[in-house]
Amino acid sequence: MKRLSICTIFVIIATNAFGQKKLIEKYLSNKTDSTRRASFMPIPVFRYTQEIGVEFGLGALYSVYMDKKDLTNRSSNFSGIISASTKGQYNISLKSDIWSKQNKHHYIAEVRFRRMPFNFYGIGNETLLTDEDRLSQDQVKIVLEAEKRLAPNLYSGLSLGFEHYEFEDLVTGGIFTKQAASQKTGGRVIYAGLSQSYDTRNNSNYTTKGFMGRITYQYAPDFWGGDNFTGSLIKFNVRNFWSLSPKFVLGVNGLFHTIQGENTPFYLLPQMGNDEMMRGYYTGRYRDRNLLAAQAELRYRYNHRFGAVLFGGAGQVFNNGGFAAKNFKPSYGAGGRYFFDPEKGLSMRLDYGIGEKRANEKRQTGFYISLAESF
Repeated sequence: MKRLSICTIFVIIATNAFGQKKLIEKYLSNKTDSTRRASFMPIPVFRYTQEIGVEFGLGALYSVYMDKKDLTNRSSNFSGIISASTKGQYNISLKSDIWSKQNKHHYIAEVRFRRMPFNFYGIGNETLLTDEDRLSQDQVKIVLEAEKRLAPNLYSGLSLGFEHYEFEDLVTGGIFTKQAASQKTGGRVIYAGLSQSYDTRNNSNYTTKGFMGRITYQYAPDFWGGDNFTGSLIKFNVRNFWSLSPKFVLGVNGLFHTIQGENTPFYLLPQMGNDEMMRGYYTGRYRDRNLLAAQAELRYRYNHRFGAVLFGGAGQVFNNGGFAAKNFKPSYGAGGRYFFDPEKGLSMRLDYGIGEKRANEKRQTGFYISLAESF
């Protein structure tokens, strides 16, 4: 009996050791999976941004090739997240990014329900920290996009979106009361649009060479009347990547967003600063009708699993006719990368961004833990 017990213990230890070895190989091995099989990864959500604090929850990422035999077929990714944060946010998000066989069609979908307290500083490129005003936001967002390849690397598409917002001013009498003139309690918008893109990237998750340029035009009609927004939203995004050596890649990214129309609410204005562009700035610290920003990123891939980056850029928001070169704000910093699916280029990143130092204020900075590359 004692011998049986000892044998059982040895079996349990061996099984556990074997399981740990497989887990280590799965997440830390420098080998890549050349079978191009689908991957499913449950993800404990843990990230930090200055806007939401520490976010924790559960998520899952499913990645698959629609044609495993075609080495040019891009991976299709499906993700879902349920999370909450230390600053009172909750978030339920479902996303899909689908590439059909031969990359002939590209489909993007997002559904989000979110409650998020945040700080409002006013409108413009020179807002003050002393004007900080705390608000609470409830948001529902649904976006559907479909693109078709009409020529090599050239895609045209259609989009449809719906957004609904509700706000509560947690500190009355502040800058929010003075500047957010319309739709202070919230509103809704439905829009439809067109997109045109040219994409030669060798990988949409971790690009080492190629170009991508995309412009979208969306129109929000006077669907509900009243003081709801009516007008146009235009977004232009361009990216280019150069492989400097087997381990180094240089990427550049520029964007321009503008909103034009009647009854434009503060919550639809382009906002500067997030974990992708102008890292180091609190999202919404600066917002206005137009946003222009650009950045460069030097990426170092130590091996299949780990890498690092240096980045720098500049950007500004401005009202119509208010652009000035002297108003660009700096953004620079560094980060680390862990590739949990090296073959598909799917990564987790940790970045620290540094922004401007304004008079009588601390230098603006931001720390980010996020999935996927910044661009």
